[in-house]
Amino acid sequence: MKVIFTKDVKGKGKKGEQKNVSDGYARNYLLKNNLAVEATSGNLKALEAKKNKEKQKAQEEVDEAKRLKDKLANMTVEIKAKSGDSGRLFGSITSKQIAEELKSTHGHKIDKRKIELDNPIREMGYTDVPVKLHPEVTGTIKVHVSEK
Repeated sequence: MKVIFTKDVKGKGKKGEQKNVSDGYARNYLLKNNLAVEATSGNLKALEAKKNKEKQKAQEEVDEAKRLKDKLANMTVEIKAKSGDSGRLFGSITSKQIAEELKSTHGHKIDKRKIELDNPIREMGYTDVPVKLHPEVTGTIKVHVSEK
């Protein structure tokens, strides 16, 4: 019997996969426990429609990330900090501070873990900071650290 898996079944198939299994196994276990549905033409069309919808949603996420990347490219985040005579800061500017300042001044909420700051900023001036908006899209934010 041909079935479409609705959940992952260890050793048999993954969700959304279509496979041929024995009739008894399908009727007594897979169908009974709602782990699969019979592969009728209606169920196949529904599966295809679901896959298309997921693909479209993924594309919309990428497009949204690209739009946000363009917005961030034109922004400058101003952070004020105390510094010594030579321009070195007392302490440092972290990704958390950048995320909070971006949210409060520009209204864009970006998770601090997506801000890829290799080392905290310890000097005054402008710094370009990469931001991973989506696995395929990486943007940059200009961070300006000035005297408090």
